[in-house]
Amino acid sequence: MSKYIITMNNVFKALNDSTRREILMLLKEKNRTAGEIADQFNISKPSISHHLDILKRADLVTSEKKGQFVLYAINTTIVDDIFKWILTLKN
Repeated sequence: MSKYIITMNNVFKALNDSTRREILMLLKEKNRTAGEIADQFNISKPSISHHLDILKRADLVTSEKKGQFVLYAINTTIVDDIFKWILTLKN
């Protein structure tokens, strides 16, 4: 199986969960720490970390260490790749 197909499988798995889609919508507004993200949900911080890990493995989010915090951001490059792939199905 090609790396591209594995990546797409990870993306679709990540997008299949409503919490992860909500996290992406939060990150669309601005970059946030895991704590800031967790504050928006009624689930445990370890659960948020698990969701963020799945999003990172799918390359939908990036993370950058800022002092004692990790700042998460949406990765628009992978979103562009998804749109391009979906458009190929149209032809």
